[in-house]
Amino acid sequence: MNLLVQGRRAYAYTGGKPFDPTLPCVVFVHGALNDHCVWGLLARWCAHHGYSVLAPDLPGHGLSQGPALRDVEALADWTLALLAAAGVQQPAALVGHSMGSLIGLEAAGQAPERVNRLVMIGTAYPMAVSQGLIDNARDTPLAAIEMVTNWSLSSHASKPSYPGPGSWLHGSLYALMRQVLSRSEALGWRGDPSDTPGGHAHNLFELDFDICRRYAGGLAAVDKLTCPTHLVLGNADRMTQPRQAAELQAALARRVPTERHLLNCGHALMQELPDEVLAVLRTALR
Repeated sequence: MNLLVQGRRAYAYTGGKPFDPTLPCVVFVHGALNDHCVWGLLARWCAHHGYSVLAPDLPGHGLSQGPALRDVEALADWTLALLAAAGVQQPAALVGHSMGSLIGLEAAGQAPERVNRLVMIGTAYPMAVSQGLIDNARDTPLAAIEMVTNWSLSSHASKPSYPGPGSWLHGSLYALMRQVLSRSEALGWRGDPSDTPGGHAHNLFELDFDICRRYAGGLAAVDKLTCPTHLVLGNADRMTQPRQAAELQAALARRVPTERHLLNCGHALMQELPDEVLAVLRTALR
């Protein structure tokens, strides 16, 4: 489904069913250098079990018009504008992965009356990103994509794999990130050199990592939350290690009902353990 959000075209996957703004809505927010396709199973389950679904491509990613936005706060504002553009008529559940989890947190803090559930998958706060990885994303993005692919999965031979037997998780994750990066470059988006200390133009991969690293509003957003929150973490996650979510979990628990779910996988939780993540989501939506 194509929408006009903040004056630019935005694409949102609706789970294989026409979007119905009168139904309870679940919004899926992807992570760095990803797009809507990482939500395939979860989005389709929700769309076929009484929910409306919005799984958008963030600005400058996938099929949504750029330029990419510069920080979590702007992306959260865009996500709330997406709800308005789609005509969502009641508070929505926000489900975010990695960078998307920070966007969901910030959106729920900006407009607590519009959010009734928050699910943060593969999250951490602060979401530290090493300077070495950011440098690699800038200078050798394909090598950085390969690094992140290897760090996002806990096994080289996940079975039965996703979306089905015979699928190669490493290859599909690598191909997705390479496609999102290539599409952004083909559209001519390289950022604004004046935005960076070194005076170079961000590529989309570097920008997304920088967005995660710079976000400092997480605890302030927590103080405004009113909705139950679920943290879904991978015990073998090398991108956002479970211990890095401890401060966030403690802050959330002081504010709203909070549950922590630790799964036996890496950072790409929806791909590595799709059924288990779906089970957590169903619990959260109940």
